[in-house]
Amino acid sequence: MNRYEPPFTITNQMLFLVSEISEKLGRIAAYRCFETKPQLRRNNRIKSVHSSLKIESGSLSEGMVRSVLNHQTVIGPEKEIQEVINAFAAYDKIGTVDPYSLQALKMLHGTMTYLTVEESGEFRQGGEGVFDGTRCIFMAPPPEIVPSLMEQLFSWMKRNSKVLHPLILSCVFHYEFVFIHPFSDGNGRMARLWQTILLADWNPIFKYIPLESQIEAFQEGYYNAIDSCNSKGNSTEFVEFMLSRINEVLEEVLKQSQTEGGISEYVGRLLSVMEYDTAYSASDLLNKLGLRSKEALRHNYLEPAIAAGLVERTIPEKPTSRNQRYRKK
Repeated sequence: MNRYEPPFTITNQMLFLVSEISEKLGRIAAYRCFETKPQLRRNNRIKSVHSSLKIESGSLSEGMVRSVLNHQTVIGPEKEIQEVINAFAAYDKIGTVDPYSLQALKMLHGTMTYLTVEESGEFRQGGEGVFDGTRCIFMAPPPEIVPSLMEQLFSWMKRNSKVLHPLILSCVFHYEFVFIHPFSDGNGRMARLWQTILLADWNPIFKYIPLESQIEAFQEGYYNAIDSCNSKGNSTEFVEFMLSRINEVLEEVLKQSQTEGGISEYVGRLLSVMEYDTAYSASDLLNKLGLRSKEALRHNYLEPAIAAGLVERTIPEKPTSRNQRYRKK
């Protein structure tokens, strides 16, 4: 069997984006934002799971996804709630599985689709198409050649893992995986997760980068890039698209790191006791911070946090309302 080489061209745009991404990763690492901020790590993980499921037409809000993580009762479709549980379990495996192991990928698909897909952890036995809503982008290869295609894809990754930049390799993998469409369900979720696994193997920071939120924000462009590459017979355009999304999400994380890096000790304490998507009264925050003075809370904690855009009032037009609550942004 001839060695398979996914068709794509390394362009000047790719090289520029790889350089920009690498520079931003260095700046983010300097802020040590993920090492010292477990709440930020968890919030980004929630964003990743919520966005990846929403791309697949999931109806649960980010707050509902957070509630599932916190083992709180959520009123919603039972399958979607199970998919959230599964996705968190799958994302927790980042950094523990071999990104170049096909068996590991099938195992993790079993985790991602536990109790929701009949062929969980196994390659599909029937024909499948890739859809953007009701629009069929293309028909996937026939099921009888899926095992061979996946073996060739993983063999190519292993051969090129030391010679092709991981940023480009992971994007090529993402496209090729979507093209092969190896499973009956969960292909989009697995493509995005496995790209993160490949990237985290290169730089552990990616374990906490919510790349999926950028794909969701540019969902139409995501499907258009796939469609265009299918027509052209190579993944060049998709690689450029994904590198742009990685570059932009790192810009957001960098801004967040810089903002939090310059806050006072008081504001840092306030943020550390507040959960995202939870509204707190002044009394709640006094108790959490172990304070007695509402004036000290307002002057040292709340007002600086609100001014920095890190906390918002639930009733901004009435700052002194007795029903006022405060939410971490």
